[in-house]
Amino acid sequence: MIVLHQFPAPAQLPNYSPFCMKVETYLRMTGLPFRLQSTLPSKAPKKKLPFITDDGATVADSVLILDYLKKKYGDPLDAGLTPAQRARMLALRCMLEEHLYFCALHDRWVVDENFPAVREAFLGFMPSLLRRFVGNIIRKSMRKTSYRQGIGRHSLKEIYAFGTADLAALAELLGENDYVMGSEPTSIDASAYALLGNFLWGPVDSPLTRDAASQPRLVAYCERMKRRYYA
Repeated sequence: MIVLHQFPAPAQLPNYSPFCMKVETYLRMTGLPFRLQSTLPSKAPKKKLPFITDDGATVADSVLILDYLKKKYGDPLDAGLTPAQRARMLALRCMLEEHLYFCALHDRWVVDENFPAVREAFLGFMPSLLRRFVGNIIRKSMRKTSYRQGIGRHSLKEIYAFGTADLAALAELLGENDYVMGSEPTSIDASAYALLGNFLWGPVDSPLTRDAASQPRLVAYCERMKRRYYA
């Protein structure tokens, strides 16, 4: 059986990590049998979560995990897509996972007023002193990641502007569709729902998360995905 190794699951949503939530959502969308295993990034082959184990194989990184699952078990969600639709999905995934995600990362881990709630959300299972110590180490690492990626070189106002522009673009692309690519779900919905769900139901209350919550199309989309795959 497929085992999804991820951060401990909170009560509010499947996972505070968009990438862990993405893989779980994809597994639910395809109906593949799996079980969840809480673990720490230090146990992961690339020192990041999620990763899966499956019949002796270990695969890390959400993009590579989905590629592996499609090759081994078939591709029921995307098999009928045209090359143009696949190209659109790739461009959208890059916007979500390589740009909007880093706006969210900075919002969570670098912004002073948001960090305590994020520390509690991710490390609440630890004793208080250890939680503070480990949280500060992670925060320092995330600050470096944000800076090296480029988002962290901007002012907070500029970062929020980037994020709200991405959210507006996603809402426009979604339009009146039930799902990102149309009337039926595809694998890009696993990415979109995981990231949007973390804006709507995650531990941070900020201008960026409030902007996501103010857009009816995005809220309705997340509620639709939640009912279909997590009811």
